[in-house]
Formats: sequence, structure tokens, C-alpha cells
Amino acid sequence: MRILILGGSIFLGRHLVEAALAQHHEVTLFNRGQDNPQLYPEVEKLRGDRNTDLGALRGRSWEVVIDTSGQLPRQVRASVDLLKDAVEHYTFVSSISAYADFSRPVDESMPVAALKDPVDEEPSPENYGAHKALCEQAASDTMPGRALVIRPGLIVGPYDPTDRFTYWPHRIAQGGEVLAPEPPMAPIQYIDARDLAGWMLQMAMLRQTGIYNATGPTTRLTMGELLEACRRESHSDAEFTWISEQFLSQHEVSAWSDLPLWVPPSDLSFAGFLAADCRKAIDAGLEFRPLPQTVRDTLAWDAAERPSGHEWRAGLAPEREQALLSAWHSLP
Repeated sequence: MRILILGGSIFLGRHLVEAALAQHHEVTLFNRGQDNPQLYPEVEKLRGDRNTDLGALRGRSWEVVIDTSGQLPRQVRASVDLLKDAVEHYTFVSSISAYADFSRPVDESMPVAALKDPVDEEPSPENYGAHKALCEQAASDTMPGRALVIRPGLIVGPYDPTDRFTYWPHRIAQGGEVLAPEPPMAPIQYIDARDLAGWMLQMAMLRQTGIYNATGPTTRLTMGELLEACRRESHSDAEFTWISEQFLSQHEVSAWSDLPLWVPPSDLSFAGFLAADCRKAIDAGLEFRPLPQTVRDTLAWDAAERPSGHEWRAGLAPEREQALLSAWHSLP
């Protein structure tokens, strides 16, 4: 199969390339060439910019496109308009954040987020979900019956530049007292990038269309179980100190960024954020590797490829964690 990947040089894109090459597909990448340009010398690389220069795509054809890098509606509209007669099928990687309401578990039938200003295409965290929803619409409207929309939850595993999962295996492997957010029974969801990449390739090969939530696992997983798996797989002596939401809030500890995968229980507007209904994708063949394998492989990648002075983009800095633990233990 001849595949065009828009992106392909970081995280999910890298796993897509590696899965496609392992299956002997013919891969072309389109990106700016700014991230990891040395990777995959055997792969054709077209240079350009989603915002200003799609010229390298003109006059070419592929069987399928997988769009991992579309963030703004104008980017996806331009790409789909150019490629609609040059490809058979278009896969767009959206986000679970595209939904409008997370007060209960989301499924594919639920409304998506909307912009307060319909013409606002300035990237921002507040508009991320609504922009993704408009990107979906651009792909589906321009290529009706030929577009596949994937809404992943938190994507994790090797090559992850966000640290939103890697923080926990890395921190717990260091050992000692680890600050953990109550309650340990809070549900979490994630998807290993390799599972997502392999399944998306299969869906594209079959020319599947429609919208699919894509996160896991198939059974309920809790924050406590995640942290225990990290301790077990890293052979760590870590001890968890479970700290209340009230204390964390009083000390301005941010959900998700300071403590990845933590959603404060009192925030009922996000009660369903980590409880997405993924039965449609599972019925379509999405499978999940065991959590211990994801933890081990993430630790191995982190140790082998991360510099010792890596600046973490998520999680608590060691000094802040220790200060918070000291303050917690000093409570009467």
C-alpha cells in the first residue's frame, strides 16, 4: 500500500512509519524536516509547510493518507482539497478532546466542541478540542465516504515528547517517597502509540470510515494500579503518599500537567474524561498490549534516549515534590 503520512517524525508518526515499514508498505512523509530529519533514510521525504507550502504534494498520488499533524481547520481544509482526487482514503487523527461535554462518559454520538468565535483559528489550549472537531468536519465534508476520524485519548509509550505518562514510570523508578493524588481508585485511560498505529494502518487498509474513540484498556484501570505497575516493573523501593485533592488545590498543584492522568474528583465537568466508551473501536479490532509492557518499554526508551538533563514538560520537579510532601507531613 502506498501511504502518505502528514507528519511522521515525532511520536505517533514515528510508530506509524515503523509499523508501515514492517508490513512492507511504501511510505512517503510530508513535513518541515525540522524534527528528527535523520530518521528513516529509506523513506521518501517531501518538505513543505501545512500553513504555507503544500507544493511538494501536487501532481502525486497515494492510496491512503494518514494525517497526524493537522491542528487547525485551515491546515486540514487545504490538505484535503489538494489531495481529494489524488488519494482513495483519508485518516485524520483527532482527539478525545473534540467532545463538548465530559460530565459523563463520551461515545461517538455525542456533540463536539464549538468555538465561541467561529472564525477563530488561533491555536490555544482552550480551542484545541473545537479546532480538532472542525478539522474532522473538513476531512469528512470534502471526502464523504472516504474519511476515517480517530479520537485517541492520552497517547503514551516510547518517543512521547509530552511526558504526560513517562513522568510516572520515571519518577517511581527513582524510588523513595512519591507524591500520589487521591484517590487510588480513580479510573484512568490511555493508549500505547504502537497499538494505535497498528490499528489505524489496518483500518486504512480496509478503507474503514466514520468516527472512532480510541483509548483503553478494555477493562477498568485505576491510578493505583498504574503506579503499582510502575513500581513493580522498575523494581523500585518507591512508597506512595496519597494526598488529598483539597491539599493539592490549596497548594496550586495543577491537574494533568503537574500530576499526569489526575482529574480532581470534585470537578464533575470532567467526571467522564477518562471513561470514554471505546466499544466501537474494540469491535473493529483495536487491541491493547499489557500495561507492564508499556511501562517497561517506556522506561527503556527514557533511559536510552533521554539526556540526563532532560527538561520535563509534565510532572512535579523534585524540589517541589519534596516541599509538598514536607508540608503534608507537617499538618496537625
